[in-house]
Amino acid sequence: MEAADEVVELDDQESRNGAFKMKERLQKRHKERLEDAERRKEAKENLSVASESVEYFLSTFNDQRSAIEELLCGCLDADQKAAARRLEEASSKTVQLQKFLNDSIMFLTTHDRRKAQVAIEKLQTSLNETREKVLPKKKFGFRGRTKASSATVEESAVAPPVDPGITQVDGDPAIAQCGFSNMSDMVLVKTAEEIQKEDVHLSHLSNCKVRLYGSPSTLHLKHIDRCEILCGPVATSVFVDFCESSTLVLACQQLRTHNTQDTCVYLHVTSRAIVEDCRGISFAPYSWSYPNLEEDLRVAGLDPERNNWDQVDDFNWLAAGTPSPNWTVIPEEDRKTTWDA
Repeated sequence: MEAADEVVELDDQESRNGAFKMKERLQKRHKERLEDAERRKEAKENLSVASESVEYFLSTFNDQRSAIEELLCGCLDADQKAAARRLEEASSKTVQLQKFLNDSIMFLTTHDRRKAQVAIEKLQTSLNETREKVLPKKKFGFRGRTKASSATVEESAVAPPVDPGITQVDGDPAIAQCGFSNMSDMVLVKTAEEIQKEDVHLSHLSNCKVRLYGSPSTLHLKHIDRCEILCGPVATSVFVDFCESSTLVLACQQLRTHNTQDTCVYLHVTSRAIVEDCRGISFAPYSWSYPNLEEDLRVAGLDPERNNWDQVDDFNWLAAGTPSPNWTVIPEEDRKTTWDA
């Protein structure tokens, strides 16, 4: 009889254990269903927030772009003084629009981001073209210089000593625009008076040392090979395309770099720098100093205390939380601080 009672108690215990385990499994499944439902709800809310953010970005971006276009159109019918004010306002708004894009990159698709960047580049081109129409540059002619006049120009440039065997050029009659083109193995200098508020173009330079004093409006670098280029504060943007094995020392509102490799950039930038289709780019803070640099920073509207030199957006690298392999920071011990010795 006692044995039978023990069997009954064991059966009851197993039944209770089975019921407990069943209850535990049901609770676990219920918890998993709740967690899954919460995840779906959160994902839906995030998608909604992202969608609203994209809609806000596109609406705001298009409104600001239209405002800039309207300013540029108004320049054509305005007197020179009013046109200059409109151009200055359009330039400032274009820089702000680039910053707005940079700050919104995290939730934009690659398509939306590229489309917006192309629109900004078109605005910059239109800005430059409008400036040339309403504020034409003074025409000038070239003539042979005596040794005395050449020496005067070199002294006013406050240029670094010229390396033996390298010719110094302080003007380029081969091109109408401000800058240098199709040169190799030379030291090239532009004075502050020559480039102040001008659009400067450097193209097809090989193994050259370039010094640009003063504050240009924009700077365009294209097809640069094994060059050292130092530039004073740029009021708006620096565009770099097809640059290789070079050193660039730049201060600007925004930097956009394409198709560039194995290049060091010593940078002062108030927005976030952008690289695209680049590799082997390394960054360090701007380290060039020359007479009147502080004044040129003021003319360019750059804040000396605000430098995002190591805040770089790589448009070819979309892995969130993982650094892009296409650019690095130059270690402090490897940074160059003396340029003209």
